[in-house]
Amino acid sequence: MDGPRARGRLEWVDLRVLGEPLPIRVWSPAEGPLPLLVVHDGPEYDRLAALTRYAGAVIAAGAVSPFRVALLPPGPRDEWYSASAAYGRWLCRRIIPAIADQVEMAGRPVGMGASLGALAMLQAQRAWPATFAGLFLQSGSFFTARFDRHESGFPRYGRIVRFVRGVLHAADRPDPVPVSMTCGAEEENVHNNRAMAAALTEQGYDTIMVEVSGGHDYLAWRDALDPHLTRLLARAWPR
Repeated sequence: MDGPRARGRLEWVDLRVLGEPLPIRVWSPAEGPLPLLVVHDGPEYDRLAALTRYAGAVIAAGAVSPFRVALLPPGPRDEWYSASAAYGRWLCRRIIPAIADQVEMAGRPVGMGASLGALAMLQAQRAWPATFAGLFLQSGSFFTARFDRHESGFPRYGRIVRFVRGVLHAADRPDPVPVSMTCGAEEENVHNNRAMAAALTEQGYDTIMVEVSGGHDYLAWRDALDPHLTRLLARAWPR
């Protein structure tokens, strides 16, 4: 986004997660308690999709109240982000509380991710209700046997399919939250994203799915941040 931007400073939260170092960079535009956006593949989102630049622009424009951005590095991505119950527990019970201990967090955070990172955010929200105020999920890897047999060589394909099947066939959930989903209209993932959006809506989630131009990459994800992430943050953190 062009135009004025709120300036931010960086803080570090250093953790060990499931035996791996996880140095987390937190972008803060102001002091005091602020809402927190927790981002899977955060360093990549910032480098390739200019995420903190976007945050500074929407804050300066007054579209969203000031918020912090926690840029979580992926660690062993294929293992952690593939609907891992162990990682989801760490995210909700250790990582987010550790960030909140170091930087003042106002209310529940919003979770964000793309591809496997989107899948992992949804798994955490389902397993740990009352953790998140909303989810922003881009091109989620919500594999199903119907649409994604070509992914069966992925080591955690079976675990992902089982988790997604459980979500698609669940009667309801105790903590439906606002969800915004974006996916390229020509992506292979668009079919499973449509199915997931329909299931979440049926279960009471305030779900919006938008099919956008572009592919399964950070350029397309960057171009969808505004207005779609902007609107989700406004819904999740009403003034």
